[in-house]
Amino acid sequence: MLDTAYRPVYGFLLSLLTAFLWGVLPVALTLCLTVMDSPTITFFRFITAGVVVLALLQLNNNIPTLNMLSKKAWWLAIGATIMLVTNYVTNVMGLRFLSASSAQVLMQIAPFVLMLGGILIYKESFTKVQFCGAVLLVCGLGLFFNQRLPQIFASETESVWGIVIIAGSAIAWACYALAQKPLLKSLSARQLTLIMYLLGSVLLLPVSTPGEIMAIDTIQFAALVFCCLNTLVAYGAFTEAMRVWYASKVSAVLAVQPLFTFISMTIAENIAPEVFHQPDLDSIAYTGGFLVVCGSMLAALGRKKQKTVLSSRLAGKAG
Repeated sequence: MLDTAYRPVYGFLLSLLTAFLWGVLPVALTLCLTVMDSPTITFFRFITAGVVVLALLQLNNNIPTLNMLSKKAWWLAIGATIMLVTNYVTNVMGLRFLSASSAQVLMQIAPFVLMLGGILIYKESFTKVQFCGAVLLVCGLGLFFNQRLPQIFASETESVWGIVIIAGSAIAWACYALAQKPLLKSLSARQLTLIMYLLGSVLLLPVSTPGEIMAIDTIQFAALVFCCLNTLVAYGAFTEAMRVWYASKVSAVLAVQPLFTFISMTIAENIAPEVFHQPDLDSIAYTGGFLVVCGSMLAALGRKKQKTVLSSRLAGKAG
């Protein structure tokens, strides 16, 4: 059962807050990318989140121990962590080659791949509503990138490699989500998050250059702080939403992330056009983006209602 009383309005507002925070995140990431590489940005986000979660678990005397997982489970945890790190790093890296709005639309294939993995690996059911959502999502992507592809090929600031990188990021996230599912039988969500953030920080350290933080200006530092806090606040809001509302409905609200990204990037481009770039879209591309969002919502709402807490996005989708 839900850990607290069923509170749909509260759950909706928390889900909307999460969608907003994840939607505007690319603006801050784009600012950070002017002075830092993606592994370094991700390292700071991981280590900050890891330290805070460690403190919270210490207060509750609930820090995980080595014997809480079997040897096989530890290897699975390492694999899940590698996939999560890959998702975070490539998601940021993709912003160098693709506009943030296009990246967020393309990232909607992540829950689609997760759904397919759940069907193939965990033998989950596939409803007619989910099928309709999947068809809408694929058609929407086709319409959206039917216009965007020629723009990307002709652009000096974008590259088709951005599509490849973001698609790989989405697949990496789905692999992480599928790998972590059995681990939650032995660990709480917060314990598993701690392991992944701290282990991920260790994996990122050799390829990061933390000293770059000394060369950033006030605005860039504020953007980095926002990226770190975004991980914590969005995660907290998402977790609380999952406690008081159905997981399928939370996921459906989160599908509006591309809308917040488009609005925030448009505002950012008007303020600093030398840093931010928002591509011109025609009615077909807008229709495609709308269908992608609708498809993601339908795919989420098509799940059978569950009163258990689903934790497939505990560390935050799409970095």
